[in-house]
Amino acid sequence: MENLNSAVETLIHGSNTLFILLGAVMVLAMHAGFAFLEVGTVRQKNQVNALSKILADFAVSTLAYFFVGYWISYGVSFLEPASVLSADHGYALVKFFFLLTFAAAIPAIISGGIAERSKFGPQLCATALIVAFIYPFFEGLIWNGNFGLQAWLEARFGAAFHDFAGSVVVHGVGGWLALAAVLLLGHRNGRYRDGKLVAFAPSNIPFLALGSWILIVGWFGFNVMSAQTLQGVSGLVAVNSLLAMVGGTLAALLVGRNDPGFLHNGPLAGLVAVCAGSDLMHPIGALLTGAIAGALFVWAFTATQNRWKIDDVLGVWPLHGLCGVWGGIACGIFGQTALGGLGGVSLTSQLIGTALGIVVALLGGLAVYGLLKGTLGIRLSQEEEYYGADLSIHKIGATSHE
Repeated sequence: MENLNSAVETLIHGSNTLFILLGAVMVLAMHAGFAFLEVGTVRQKNQVNALSKILADFAVSTLAYFFVGYWISYGVSFLEPASVLSADHGYALVKFFFLLTFAAAIPAIISGGIAERSKFGPQLCATALIVAFIYPFFEGLIWNGNFGLQAWLEARFGAAFHDFAGSVVVHGVGGWLALAAVLLLGHRNGRYRDGKLVAFAPSNIPFLALGSWILIVGWFGFNVMSAQTLQGVSGLVAVNSLLAMVGGTLAALLVGRNDPGFLHNGPLAGLVAVCAGSDLMHPIGALLTGAIAGALFVWAFTATQNRWKIDDVLGVWPLHGLCGVWGGIACGIFGQTALGGLGGVSLTSQLIGTALGIVVALLGGLAVYGLLKGTLGIRLSQEEEYYGADLSIHKIGATSHE
């Protein structure tokens, strides 16, 4: 009997390790989606820079999170013998890998907002600071119960802040950090003339669409595998993610009047918004959540560029920042049993947790990018921007004829 129990326990640990490893690989693949979404949206003279930023940011994020960030979030250090780290089939290591891919999504999100005019080296410095300190502080607050915030919310309002897969913790924080960076950078040269928007057309719609599709597929690892164990996996999360994606797509198609840029960002808006409550909502609630997010993105992106004159190149603040905020709130609405959800969620707690995410990200972003702007500088010169980041930074264009 003892041998049988040991064999079952080994099988469980091995299965959980493989499960979360597959999730980590799927979310890792999403970074190719971030890269191609940006490559397809920016002008051709900045395509190499977009690809280079995403990969370099991921490498810097890994080191920052491995040595500092993960310890801040979860109190876990990897400065142990390999014999200790490999216990339980190395589940703890693979869990780090999975959560790293979430942390590294933060600079990948920011990259799209600051494209075409940001310096390369200072952005890597910003990545290191954000992934080592800013993001882990809020991640640990919400997902590890640090500093007693979640316990207080549960005692005061009947439920802790619920964010199953990171509508606020990952996307909201990334989007509001990006807003701070975009505001400090200023708009691209020539983007506004006599107070009016000058169109900078996407360089490659097929690449933009490819990036969207890679993100869509990887997102099911992002959401479903946030359960982190086979025992916790839920088909409800998968179907809610699917319907939110569809809702966002159709809403963006209609409100965006067939614009392919809006169409391919609509599903991403829906997926951002459903992350928080994908394990609680009824599928119809997820569909509505996604549809509202898709429409919100189109409206906010248009207002950001035209009315407020904030040059957020990929619209990452509307997509991740605002739709992430909506996701945190939607969880508190559609997660209620009265609307078909599983319950156990407080709208007040959702509002407080979401607002706190905005504050941490916005102040953190202003601090990090403000510091770098005052020391290293964060913007290319007018001449470098004119020739493009590809030639100015990497000394090569995306195609041989440039």
